[in-house]
Amino acid sequence: MSAKIYRPAKTAMQSGKAKTHLWVLEFDQEKPKTIDSLTGYTGSSEMKQQVRLNFESCELAKAYAERHGIAYRVIEPKEATRKNVSYTDNFRFNRMQPWTH
Repeated sequence: MSAKIYRPAKTAMQSGKAKTHLWVLEFDQEKPKTIDSLTGYTGSSEMKQQVRLNFESCELAKAYAERHGIAYRVIEPKEATRKNVSYTDNFRFNRMQPWTH
C-alpha cells in the first residue's frame, strides 16, 4: 500500500485559491482498472482509490502515513510566478511592443 502526499493546485475554473492550503493524502492504484463489457464503463474493486485524507500541513500527513505503515512520496507544490501587469500599461506612450490590432 503506497500513497502520495501533495497540495492541490488552483483549478482553472476558479479565480480564488480555495482548498489549496490543505495537504492531501491519496492512495495509489494497486490493481488495473477494468472495462465493463456491457456498458463500457471503467471500474475498479479498490475502495482505497475513493479515500482522500486532508491535513493542515505536510508534516501531519507524513506522521499519519508513518504511524499507519503507509509508504508515501511527497509531491512539492509549484509556486506560481506570474508577473503583475496593469491594464493601463497597454496604453503607455513608451511601450516596447508595437500596438497592433
